[in-house]
Amino acid sequence: MWWWWVRSWVAGADVDWTSVIPAGHRVELPPYAFQHERYWLEPASTTNGTTTVDTEETAFWDAVERGDLAELTGTLELESSRELGALLPALSSWRTRRRQDTTIDAWRYRVEWSPLTGLPATGRLSGTWLAVVPPACELTKWATTALRAAGADVVELEVDDAPTVDRDTLAARLKETTSPREPLAGVLSLTAAADAALPDTDTTVPAGVAATVTLTQALGDAGITAPLWTLTHGAVSTRDGEPVDHPAQAAVWGMGRVAALEHPDRWGGLIDVPLTPGSTAGDLLTAILADGADEDQLAIRDRGTSARRLVRAPQDTGTPRPAPPAWTPTGTVLVTGGTGAIGAEAARWLARRGAPHLLLLGRRGESADGARDLADELTALGATVTLAACDVTDRAALAEVLAAVPTQWPLTAVLHAAGIDGVSALDEIDADHLHTVLGAKTAGARHLHELTREMNLEQFVVFSSGAAVWGGGGQGAYAAGNAFLDALTAHRHQLGLAGTSVAWGSWAGGGLAASTGTGRLRRLGVLPMEPALAVRALARAIDRHEDGLVVADIDWDVFGPAFTAGRPSPLIAPLLEDRTPQTAGEQSTDDTSALLDRLTAAPARPRRQILLDLVRTEAAAVLGYRDGQVIEAAQAFKDLGFDSLTAVELRNRLSRLTGLRLPVSLAFNHRNPNGVAAYLGSELGVADHEPTADQQPTEQGEDAIRNALATIPIARLRAEGLVDALMRLAGSTDDPPVPTADGDTIDELDADALINMALNADRDDA
Repeated sequence: MWWWWVRSWVAGADVDWTSVIPAGHRVELPPYAFQHERYWLEPASTTNGTTTVDTEETAFWDAVERGDLAELTGTLELESSRELGALLPALSSWRTRRRQDTTIDAWRYRVEWSPLTGLPATGRLSGTWLAVVPPACELTKWATTALRAAGADVVELEVDDAPTVDRDTLAARLKETTSPREPLAGVLSLTAAADAALPDTDTTVPAGVAATVTLTQALGDAGITAPLWTLTHGAVSTRDGEPVDHPAQAAVWGMGRVAALEHPDRWGGLIDVPLTPGSTAGDLLTAILADGADEDQLAIRDRGTSARRLVRAPQDTGTPRPAPPAWTPTGTVLVTGGTGAIGAEAARWLARRGAPHLLLLGRRGESADGARDLADELTALGATVTLAACDVTDRAALAEVLAAVPTQWPLTAVLHAAGIDGVSALDEIDADHLHTVLGAKTAGARHLHELTREMNLEQFVVFSSGAAVWGGGGQGAYAAGNAFLDALTAHRHQLGLAGTSVAWGSWAGGGLAASTGTGRLRRLGVLPMEPALAVRALARAIDRHEDGLVVADIDWDVFGPAFTAGRPSPLIAPLLEDRTPQTAGEQSTDDTSALLDRLTAAPARPRRQILLDLVRTEAAAVLGYRDGQVIEAAQAFKDLGFDSLTAVELRNRLSRLTGLRLPVSLAFNHRNPNGVAAYLGSELGVADHEPTADQQPTEQGEDAIRNALATIPIARLRAEGLVDALMRLAGSTDDPPVPTADGDTIDELDADALINMALNADRDDA
């Protein structure tokens, strides 16, 4: 069929190309190229496990993409290439665009709110609930009344704004307010619900975000493990046309998604309530708190409760639709972060679209690396370029820049790509970190919104992040800032203003993801996108006036298990295709039972090795290695490359497998795999006990030698020719003890005897 329509076109027939041209297949390359492992690329398979490849068709399209006119003429058995020569450029261009659009469609997602069915009309609560409330909060009476009506004993703790309440002071007050003899059943925070629509002009951080961070930290310091639920109102829109009255409160949602990853054992969730909630909303609130069915991102409305979901949003739905006219920029287009990697790509696209004047803002202006070269490149594309040094968090400085826009090129569009990516676990976040990382997003966007509000801009585009959509370890402040951007564009629609928000995954070749670590993102299943295709996705979103779009290349087979290692995530459940739904709690129960059974059946000393192997295997997985033996048992985690993010990931994995509530600082408190394994053994009640007097080892330092043996990588033992001999002598820890020639078991031998037997056996085999 592939040749029929080409020959028909040459002959003048009218052919529907889209009905006969199949989409291409993508083959993913392995992300880790330098781990001394061989990889074989597998062809794409159909559902029955077979692969059908039309070699002639493949050769045809290869020739089209190469523009090989001679080969195509022969393949189509044409007498002359004259007609085909006129077709080939258009055909090649169409093929390229089609492949690009297919790729982009696989990157497109959006957030939906699905009605939560099966939730009771009200819930019954028991025990003591702590309500943390700001002064004069209009929701306090409603929320506490609902909790008491559901059967809870409510203790109220009023806190001032975060700048006046530090972490230590709040932790002390929490200890004074609560009783250690009666652990809390839950904590309900209203500190974010007091935020106004937008942050004050003299602050860069929404008060609710700072207060929630401080509260999360203080609860941990006070030893309170009850789940923390946070209320907002008017922070999210659950359907088209629903207003977002308080976009500043949306920042707490971004931070909360990170808290769910870093503190899965003591984070409850996020609940958005109506601006004037009544008794029915109160009943729904208590139903969520009593039995939320693992949901942690919910909205209560008059029509019921909805849960947040991430779903695919392909542009190509199979129904032919005329493409909208491409937006042609006019006047001046302002790009914040304009000399950065992503801002520069956007500027190139704008210049190719015909923007007369590009105003590129950056903290360093012309002195930024590559700024002058970029300006020359854009000038060659036909644009007039102005490089301006401006910190967009400085309202006065930004106003001065806007006032200087030439009258012949009035400001018509804004692309806000500026941002600072600071990685820090929530337990380590302080006011300076929030001001630096979150402020670049919130303050800059707010100033741009307010200073251009009367200009009737054609476009107001903000570059958000996937961290705001699903969260990211160590990205609490960054996620909060980007969640504010997403809500701000929805708020602008409410005001009749232009607004487009695109939340991005990882860009190849630079961008903020590079500072987070593209290698780590790859290990989590977030793959870098080719900038040219990302810009094409941006152009399509702008042309179609889309908002709330997510563009990311995600390998769900990798991302799904990694993301749900610490707790279930209904948010991404629709995207985990062909997977049996299973909560993290169920996984933890099964895995923990298997581990405990194995430990219980093993003799005393092999238990330590079982736990050590577990720690090394999970540490290797976090760092992207396939074999846990590459992790040396006595090597410090910091030396292995662990940071606060990977330490949290390791904690989550081990928590799931052991069923223990492990501290975030596990890896750094216990320094190396040996230390963590010993800690796990103690917490599980299977640690080696000190020998009694008649069980003292005959040789001082025997345990040290055994520990040293445990630290030797298998590769090193193999190089010395000891692996086979040791395996024959040691056997499997699940098998009965293997007797030696003298009748002793391996477990009864001291370290010297074990080494001597291994060496002698190896020599005998030789």
